Amino acid sequence: MKPYRKLASSAALLLTLGFGFGSPANADALADITKAGVINVGVFADFPPFSSASADMSLKGYDIDVAQYIADTLKVKLNPVAVTGQNRIPYLGDHRADILMSVGYSKERAEVIDFAAAYAPYYIAVIGPAAMSVKGKEDLSGKTIAVNRGTLEDTSLTEAAPADADIKRFDNYNAVIQAFISGQTQLMVVGNDVGAQVLARQEALKPEQKFQLLTSPSHIGLNKNEGALKKAVNDAVAKMLADGKLDESSKTWLKTPLNPANLKD
Repeated sequence: MKPYRKLASSAALLLTLGFGFGSPANADALADITKAGVINVGVFADFPPFSSASADMSLKGYDIDVAQYIADTLKVKLNPVAVTGQNRIPYLGDHRADILMSVGYSKERAEVIDFAAAYAPYYIAVIGPAAMSVKGKEDLSGKTIAVNRGTLEDTSLTEAAPADADIKRFDNYNAVIQAFISGQTQLMVVGNDVGAQVLARQEALKPEQKFQLLTSPSHIGLNKNEGALKKAVNDAVAKMLADGKLDESSKTWLKTPLNPANLKD
């Protein structure tokens, strides 16, 4: 499941990002990738439905689909590099990874790395059974709603919900999901990554996304001053969007059609 999107101080965030690490960016990373015949792509190894190990232990998911398409477009081999939230920016600076998947934009990060196109939707959604009519935040009135305590989902729901909404806070996503599917709450508020797993598995309940509380799409990160590589990545993502490949991946992994509006910051 997606790591919590909790707020951090600028100083702590810059330290986490590895501000001041590594060596200067290559003069032309795209030329180096082409020469090597391989692109090293930083991905989270346990991050369903964006990337996780399949039965044969190879990584599968939305991020892997996009990374493979980029590699195919560049006519090189894809080499997924397992990263964590703490080491992935340093890996980029040290050239252990040429690009990073699933990077949310922030001003602090923009001081350290560059951002290619937004390619994956990340949004916080209200999810409920198909039989329940919930079209906007005013319809949360009087409803019981499960949410993960202290997360961005919690903050977004608290700001949006009417005063008489009954917000039930839990300590992890499994507890949130269990409260919803067991009927302890009528609705739940989660990121679309967590929501995709529920939409895929709860056929009897027939859950659906009702509306979104916040949108913050994922970008592809790369080192600064790599104009050729950035253009190549942007062109590949644009082609995937135009030919329906992104929509196919969204339906497969996120269990919902891709809405291009969700790729806008």
